[in-house]
Amino acid sequence: MKTFKNKFIFYTFFLASIFILSTQVSSAPIPKAPNIDVSSYILIDYDSGMVIASKNPDLVLPPASITKIMTSYLAFTELHNKTLGLHDEVLISKNAWQTGGSKMFIEVGKKVKVQELLHGIITTSGNDASVAMAEHISGNEETFAIYMNQMADSLGMYNTNYANSTGLPNESLYTTARDISILARALIKNFPIEYKLYSQKEYVFNDIKQYSRNKLLYLDDSVDGIKTGFTKKAGYCLATSAKRGSRRLISIVLGAKSPDQRTKASKSLLEYGFRFYETHKLFSSNQELTQARVFSGDKDYISLGVKDSSYITIPRRQIKNVKKKFIIDQNLTAPVSENEAIGYVAIELEGKTITTFKLFAMEPVSEGSFYRKTLDSIYRYF
Repeated sequence: MKTFKNKFIFYTFFLASIFILSTQVSSAPIPKAPNIDVSSYILIDYDSGMVIASKNPDLVLPPASITKIMTSYLAFTELHNKTLGLHDEVLISKNAWQTGGSKMFIEVGKKVKVQELLHGIITTSGNDASVAMAEHISGNEETFAIYMNQMADSLGMYNTNYANSTGLPNESLYTTARDISILARALIKNFPIEYKLYSQKEYVFNDIKQYSRNKLLYLDDSVDGIKTGFTKKAGYCLATSAKRGSRRLISIVLGAKSPDQRTKASKSLLEYGFRFYETHKLFSSNQELTQARVFSGDKDYISLGVKDSSYITIPRRQIKNVKKKFIIDQNLTAPVSENEAIGYVAIELEGKTITTFKLFAMEPVSEGSFYRKTLDSIYRYF
């Protein structure tokens, strides 16, 4: 009897210990983001677009050769529009050939294929290749810069202005870490095949082998792009993306003091995001999330959903605490068009709204009969 009692006490204590330990683990605090001595940085999740960590993300700074991300983005756009071909030959101008800074080592008067110029822009960060591409697409670099700014505006990069295709110093050339993250995310999303060029570690042109300056490509197998930059004024900059499993993160570091510092800063941000945060898919496109009452229509209720799959990024092990709050027009009156914005769903964590998603009508609702309109008018009055 005594043995049984001792065993009972032991197992009771053992189970209680496990419960207490599991409670402590599930509620373990999330440490603050790394303290990094750079001018600006931002870490975002690719799927949700949510910011995990940042420092001065909207500080306006020169981007140096990170500018070339937009140069390649426009080239990819032209390729998809079939106004540019990978095997098109580009005549190299004296202006492109004599551009200073990092070079692909193209020669004036020679013809170089678009495909090779893309390698020169992305892998070797050639300023000569960037100018050659800009001139081929837009006639001259000044017109190409206008094109760059138009694209920046369309992407929502509202604190960015481009003055050239290279990133060479210019008082009118500036951007922010947040805007670069927007561009990097758009490039990966819209041009997934072309984006693979950013994972290339070396390229040979004219018997000259050059290596990517993104050291993380060599240090971390999950890193697959995207671009480095340096000028004396900009400091050492690095835009990086890494994918582990189904998750992808994007980090932007601006104004580091050395190549090693920008590499270590980017690495520490990525590790922080992957280790302490999770991304969850909340809604699928064409999924009915709720219904809304419609007055004076040919039907009483309408289905509401989101246009695209919707994700959130939150501290790990917090998904059980996420709450959804639907905000819908309570006086919705027919007619209602399909895909018309009706309201939104607020996503809350610990009593705070962390993001919102617009709700759209999944079907049209036409005006109802005179009888229905009269009946609904009386119903709303009372």
